[in-house]
Amino acid sequence: MLIPLDDYPVHQTPEPVAHTLGGAVNHYDRYFFNGYRRDGSLYFGAALGLYPNRRVMDAAFAVVRDGEEISVIASRLAPLDRETTVGPIRVTVEEPLRRLRVSVSPNESGLEADLVFTARSVALEEPRFTRYEGASPVFDYTRLTQWGTWSGTLVADGERVDVTPDVMGCRDRSWGLRPVGQQVPGPSGSVPQFFWLWAPLNFDDLCVHFDVNEDGEGRPWHWNGVVMPVLRTPGDPLVDPGSARHMARVRHDIRWEPGTRRAASATLHLEPHDGEPLAVHLEPMLTFRMRGLGYLHPEWGHGHWKGDEALHTERFRLDDVNPLDPFYVHVQQVCRATMGERSGVGVFEQLVIGPHGPSGFREMLDGAPAQ
Repeated sequence: MLIPLDDYPVHQTPEPVAHTLGGAVNHYDRYFFNGYRRDGSLYFGAALGLYPNRRVMDAAFAVVRDGEEISVIASRLAPLDRETTVGPIRVTVEEPLRRLRVSVSPNESGLEADLVFTARSVALEEPRFTRYEGASPVFDYTRLTQWGTWSGTLVADGERVDVTPDVMGCRDRSWGLRPVGQQVPGPSGSVPQFFWLWAPLNFDDLCVHFDVNEDGEGRPWHWNGVVMPVLRTPGDPLVDPGSARHMARVRHDIRWEPGTRRAASATLHLEPHDGEPLAVHLEPMLTFRMRGLGYLHPEWGHGHWKGDEALHTERFRLDDVNPLDPFYVHVQQVCRATMGERSGVGVFEQLVIGPHGPSGFREMLDGAPAQ
């Protein structure tokens, strides 16, 4: 079938745009955003995902303030065209790779928003994620990450927050295959294990990207380390692969909070192909549970069919969460970042399930021992 996008020269296969290559049920196409104050007093996140072969589209918006996480999650029958509105949540690409808008109209959660993300870096294409279980692809996707600032307004329970460009953050766009929606019954080849760290960091004059996926023995199967300059003028090119300084290797030292699987502090090491190694020290200020955006949510996970139109809201006190509850173990921490004389801010995302020998985790969800 044809949709309006077919009028643009964007085709990558002989099929119309609406048809994914191979028709895999786990194909997805996704936006993610976060924003935070430098002192950790505010965090908000947004996400919107399309699962065309499941005919599902969902979106979420969440805020942490005053020790409480509030979220609204919406789901719908996916439109045949690629519009990006789900219930009260809408993502608008105002200028590709430079400016995007996230809006949330009034709804029962008490959250509203009209926020514009403006790029402060070029978009970074991360190495392709590929992971197989036996002969079956579990992950096969591309992702871009981009750093930026926010402006606009945010309303929580009737209180208006003016968001100015001192609120920083990042966004990512990913598409391809990853486990989404109801999974096909069948044998599993191994005990569940996933170790993921992601740290997009904002400094005044540059941005730092760090990520790693490791197996249970600590062997990386995906990693990336990049340092890149910020945009200096509105006319700076938005596609400039040569501006990124790619690392030869990365590693991490994490001091885990006892009884949890989240960091009390961390040092990220980036080793360039030439020059002195870099070390970034992270000190968490605020912890956001990714459940608020549907990640690992037991009922409102990504790509699950909830009907033609559905809406869910929830809120919880951060201090009330069991840190080893499997539905809350996926986190992003807003962190102070120090690299030499530079001071910055960013998020440190962690999802650690199952064994990870270097961290001392032996079981599905055992907590870190007391230091």
